[in-house]
Amino acid sequence: MSAYQAAHLDDIAAEKWPYWAPVRHHFDMGFCGANAWRGGKGDEVIKRHTEGEGGHEELYIVLNGHATFTVAGDEIDAPAGTFIFIRDPLAERVAVADEADTAVLSLGGWADKAFVASEWETGSLDS
Repeated sequence: MSAYQAAHLDDIAAEKWPYWAPVRHHFDMGFCGANAWRGGKGDEVIKRHTEGEGGHEELYIVLNGHATFTVAGDEIDAPAGTFIFIRDPLAERVAVADEADTAVLSLGGWADKAFVASEWETGSLDS
């Protein structure tokens, strides 16, 4: 077993899922949820959602391109290099790509318990 693994975003399931890169699954990581979301201008790169009661915190990082996030009703301009941390799992969030080739990395987990992969992720991997 190697001490590390490396992959470019374009090599993580891009043919099967052009808008979703299942980073956690690709590297078989267990410490947090990690997914990247790709899209063109006008695409929702982060779908409108909340994490719900008992949901986890999330950190979003705009890897390239430019997006506009709306979190709990506040609009946030997010060019490449922007970090957005959402502690409240009930805060509604959505992000729309403002440029072609926008990619956003999402990391999620709980501050007080071990990470467990969600059913939507594991179910999507089976399809």
